[in-house]
Amino acid sequence: MSKIYVSHNNIISSLGFDSESVVNNIHNEISGLQVIEDHSILPEAFCASLISTEILQNNFKALKPKSDYTRLEQMMITSLQKVIKASNIELNERVGLIISTTKGNIDTLDVHNPFPENRAYLSELGNQIKNFFKFKNDAIMVSNACISGVLSVAIAKRYINQGIYDHVFITSGDIITEFILSGFNSFQALSSFPCKPYDENRTGINIGEVIASALVTNSNKNLADEAVCILGEGSCNDANHISGPSRTGEGLFRSMNSAFTQANMTSKEVDYISAHGTATPFNDEMEAIAFNRMNLSHVPLNSLKGYFGHSLGASGLVETIVGMHSLKNNTLYKSLGFETLGVTQPINVITKTTEKPLQTFLKTASGFGGCNAAVLFQKIN
Repeated sequence: MSKIYVSHNNIISSLGFDSESVVNNIHNEISGLQVIEDHSILPEAFCASLISTEILQNNFKALKPKSDYTRLEQMMITSLQKVIKASNIELNERVGLIISTTKGNIDTLDVHNPFPENRAYLSELGNQIKNFFKFKNDAIMVSNACISGVLSVAIAKRYINQGIYDHVFITSGDIITEFILSGFNSFQALSSFPCKPYDENRTGINIGEVIASALVTNSNKNLADEAVCILGEGSCNDANHISGPSRTGEGLFRSMNSAFTQANMTSKEVDYISAHGTATPFNDEMEAIAFNRMNLSHVPLNSLKGYFGHSLGASGLVETIVGMHSLKNNTLYKSLGFETLGVTQPINVITKTTEKPLQTFLKTASGFGGCNAAVLFQKIN
């Protein structure tokens, strides 16, 4: 079976409009979160990260669009365009497109939104992205709660292994809307302060508006400097509860076990874990239990939610891209917001940005409905 790589990539967020700028701000421990008071969206103040509308529109207009596009479509097109250009790959029948999102164009259902309601269908979002770039194949929509981003990487790998595609472009993202905020608020999961993953004083999540795009390919030509090889992946649903994770971490444990088995690796060979770390009581505890069950309690671990919040359908891909740069830079980035361990099982949370030789990392994600995913990556030497 040929090697499959994650290569050219782009992140658009409150920390910058390219991956390098975002990673540099993370290196400098700069957060893109801010406290927002907008009673038209939510009655109380909330903490979130937002993409600059002005910068977004300036970047999007430079692409000379011939139609009107929603905010989410503008963000995805702007991000994906940079990856397609850098890859220099012809968009023929051997090239696939995956779009991962939790809610897509949910804002088009608002009363005053100028776009037709059918734009809210995920298939229509896929058509808009496909047609803008003139992909030959229909977009594959991945909407599996908050594992969508990293699950898309695993799905792209499977398509390539099956010989359906040689290259797959992925773009992932969600926008901040009243619908999404009110939903999380109804669970009493939103924090009005910057989140503190794994900390004993954590009070909930922050929502982040982030878009990530990447190329998954079987070609070792024209790879990005930070490109990585996919060693193994796994996904499992624990079917525990519509919103609550398994208290034993069963789904995440099985996902990691599948990834390690496929990669023929042991826990001793992992240099770093890019964890989910939402800063909610049950998620962080579940992860700690699952990591201990996999004998990973000693491995340096961080959550990136303290830098731009939980970016929902994009989070797994955003954090994969930062993990790729972490390997390239041989640097472990601080888990922002963490001070005192607040889970019952020991985990090695990174408290200081540190240079260290790195070869491999594990990306995990968990989400509503009991979904879980894990992917192992290795630096290309």
